[in-house]
Amino acid sequence: MPFPPVEEQLAVIRRGVEKIVPENELAAKLTKSRETNTPLRIKYGIDPTGIDVHLGHTVPLRKIRQFQELGHQAVIIIGNYTALVGDPSGRDHARSKRLTEDEVEANAVDYLNQVGKVIDLSKAEVHRNGDWFGPMSFAEILQLCGKVTVAQLLTRDDFAKRFAAETPIFLHECLYPVMQAWDSVVIKSDIELGGTEQLYSFMLARDLQTAQKLSPQIGVMSPILVGLDGVRRMGKSLGNYIGISESPFDMMKKFMQVPDAVMRMYFELLTDLPLNQIDALLAGHPKTAKTTLARAVIGQYHSAADAEAAATRWQQEVGEGGLPTDIPVVNLSRSKLVEGKLGAARLLVETGLTPSTSDARRAIAQGGAYFGEGKTRIDAHDQLVAVETGLLVFVGKKKFCRVALSD
Repeated sequence: MPFPPVEEQLAVIRRGVEKIVPENELAAKLTKSRETNTPLRIKYGIDPTGIDVHLGHTVPLRKIRQFQELGHQAVIIIGNYTALVGDPSGRDHARSKRLTEDEVEANAVDYLNQVGKVIDLSKAEVHRNGDWFGPMSFAEILQLCGKVTVAQLLTRDDFAKRFAAETPIFLHECLYPVMQAWDSVVIKSDIELGGTEQLYSFMLARDLQTAQKLSPQIGVMSPILVGLDGVRRMGKSLGNYIGISESPFDMMKKFMQVPDAVMRMYFELLTDLPLNQIDALLAGHPKTAKTTLARAVIGQYHSAADAEAAATRWQQEVGEGGLPTDIPVVNLSRSKLVEGKLGAARLLVETGLTPSTSDARRAIAQGGAYFGEGKTRIDAHDQLVAVETGLLVFVGKKKFCRVALSD
């Protein structure tokens, strides 16, 4: 199949990209590729240090898939040897824990299973950089290190900051960017994908490729996707992430929390919707835009039917204030009741909806406690509530249960 026209390829590649370095070489590479009918080799490296893939990780992975759809060759580097060093990018200190080779390999297998939801692994090359670093002799390692000066390494922003702050920079950390750059030499990378913090390594790869009389690669750098807080980068440790392996409904609930201010970024980086359609959606009601965004993304990692079902369920249970479909059942002994009734505060504690009586009182005082199918508000902590099997009890929007009486 012939490659699309260069301008068409450029439009796809540039969407959702923060920086292309050097950009003036990209059109020439694409033109030569089309003239010779030779796919470009698109490199993306990942250190398998234990990752649950979330939407932030999918930004460069989606770009790889786009390159695949344009007819180019995806080359995934599993950094089983660079992972033993630890990526110093963006860090103000050395990693405290180094992984073993067995841990890295187990993580690599898990990572590839997740990545297969984003790119077509059957058409991708997958390499472990231990295949070439492992057999290297000490003399060969010295020869490789001799291609980079300490002054060059200190131009890296993270190293420069640590040097100025007199924070230790360990020798093995200095090997990391050299190893990453050498990966590009070995696999003859034409384009490398990553974030802007990888610029130094991308450019070092160009120098090493040129020294080996290879065509130097181009760095295509994506912006960092912010999380559900709308400020910090998406990350599991920050609790502001949407995982691609989460259930469709859980993903839907999280998408509806996305701040309006970052909606354009999410649309542009996570979907293939045309920009004019995105503009029209963002000019309308935010709820409509968010449900459209959620359907588009959930459908990529589950199915269109799953996405539609999640949207319908969210509207019924949250949007319209309807009853959830997955209400947990809590057993309550009849011996705790007095003439079939229980004080409201104690009811909340006995059902586990609040951890203590004081928390129950607070929830009731704030008007956030309800009971029954019609969600009758509990007005006082000592209000007596008639308890029968099947009684629904709510605290806020996210805590609820159905009571099952037992003898």
